[in-house]
Amino acid sequence: MIIQKRERAMNNRSLDEYYMHMALSLAMRGCGKVSPNPMVGCVLVSDQQILSKGYHRFHGGPHAEIEAINSSPVPVNGATLYVNLEPCSHQGKTPPCAPRIVAEGIKRVVVGMTDPNPLVSGRGLDIMKSGGIRVTEGILEEQCKWQNRGFIRRVTISRPWVTLKAAIGIDGCLALRGGESKWITSLPSRCKAHLLRSQHDALLVGMGTVRYDDPLLNVRFTEGPSPLKVLLTSGKDLTWGSRLFMQGQTLIFMPLGDLGSPRHPIITEGTEIIEMPMKKEHSALLDISEVLTILAERGINSLMVEGGSTIASQLLVNNLVDEVSIFIAPKLMGRGIRFTENMSFHLMKDTITLRSVRINRIANDLWLEGRPACSPDL
Repeated sequence: MIIQKRERAMNNRSLDEYYMHMALSLAMRGCGKVSPNPMVGCVLVSDQQILSKGYHRFHGGPHAEIEAINSSPVPVNGATLYVNLEPCSHQGKTPPCAPRIVAEGIKRVVVGMTDPNPLVSGRGLDIMKSGGIRVTEGILEEQCKWQNRGFIRRVTISRPWVTLKAAIGIDGCLALRGGESKWITSLPSRCKAHLLRSQHDALLVGMGTVRYDDPLLNVRFTEGPSPLKVLLTSGKDLTWGSRLFMQGQTLIFMPLGDLGSPRHPIITEGTEIIEMPMKKEHSALLDISEVLTILAERGINSLMVEGGSTIASQLLVNNLVDEVSIFIAPKLMGRGIRFTENMSFHLMKDTITLRSVRINRIANDLWLEGRPACSPDL
């Protein structure tokens, strides 16, 4: 009898994980479209038969649970609801989900993770439990956290999830000494990089990258929304005729009093300027941690950084990088500009080590992903 109970429990958990994987897959369809909200997917099941599915499609739209309930062809009372994130309990742009779930007579709710948002955190679970619903928590919790890592970062430590991306040669250079960097890696690697862009809310570069490459900073080679463009500049080196100003939205951070000619006719309506004090007196750097705070306040969950060595080094030494994504081409570039040109360490114990490293081959390139060991856990 004990063995039978254990087997039944294992089977039930396997089923829970199966439907939670489905909810996570549905949630990904909202990638790049729902921020500052999290990505959420939902599956309604009765007698191991799927009644309906739903996901959060866009910010301000119905939440995943409501979409699944509304799209069910039959009443959902007695059903089991699977959702990767705790149903909300507060009124936002849409009504709260937890009371609606109770009102529909749903028997059981399986939740991947508790909502880290202080407005919710546990309140949705309490509403459902008080309403007589059997709640199972923590199914595929780590996967659920990873999928909404940007949302977690923003609501817990008030900054976006920061992915530092670079394309380098095997000797660590991201550009030749004169600044040329087109193209270090192969077209398949660049396609993958554009896919990464589409999965982030914003894309940050410095004026040096704009000056040398004149990039569009949009999403090409793949489907998906183009992120908000974020530019760090001293103001004095700003080139208003750059291509990044010609389409989409651009947010420019520059020092106080260095606006130059913001009404230049080439600038689109989507361009906004934020003036900031310098990090330190006589410094040429903006306070990048303050930049991240401002982006978080504007609802940016995830930020991809494609800036040069100055920005990369500033982020790394201040422990502001959550993930590193490096495309390595089989090229020897000589005395070029190195990825971490502005970093130095006296002792090996002070160097930055990556954990959870993944290495894949793309054409003749290598794609390395990892997390700085000092990056806070989710």
